[in-house]
Amino acid sequence: MAVKIRLARRGRKKNALYDVVVSDARAPRDGRFIEKIGTYNPNTNPATIQLDEERALRWLLNGAQPTDTVRAMLSYRGVLFKKHLQIGVIKGAISQEQADEKYNTWLNQKQSQIQNKVDRLADARAAEDKARLEAEAKVKEARAEAIRKKQEESAAQKETTEVVSEENNTTEENPTQE
Repeated sequence: MAVKIRLARRGRKKNALYDVVVSDARAPRDGRFIEKIGTYNPNTNPATIQLDEERALRWLLNGAQPTDTVRAMLSYRGVLFKKHLQIGVIKGAISQEQADEKYNTWLNQKQSQIQNKVDRLADARAAEDKARLEAEAKVKEARAEAIRKKQEESAAQKETTEVVSEENNTTEENPTQE
């Protein structure tokens, strides 16, 4: 029986979530599976991958074949690197302590890269929010200026109307006095 580690789709339309499952290669994509070893949410940035790495490693060492997407996820999480190191330990090329040290060094470096990306995205989001607020403030100031000008024009027009009406009143009074 050929065993595959693959994604099973769930979630709603245009908002897919995936389960990382171990299943028989002949089973349908969303059908029967042997074991669920994690979840994958591609809708977040960076994508959220929750994975039982020990179970995934055990299945890989037992011969399960990951699909291309799952292989990329396992590589991203370091499971394939851990498998590579474990095979080296089994063959006697390196000791278990050396393998653990190499894996921990790689894992720390990878976590710092992920954290840097999250920080960059947060900074970009904050800068975008700040720019949007500044643009809104400019629009608000422009509207306030337009309203002020309109009020000044109406006040000036009112004054000219009053002056004209006063002139009319004075011209009407003058002929009667003569």
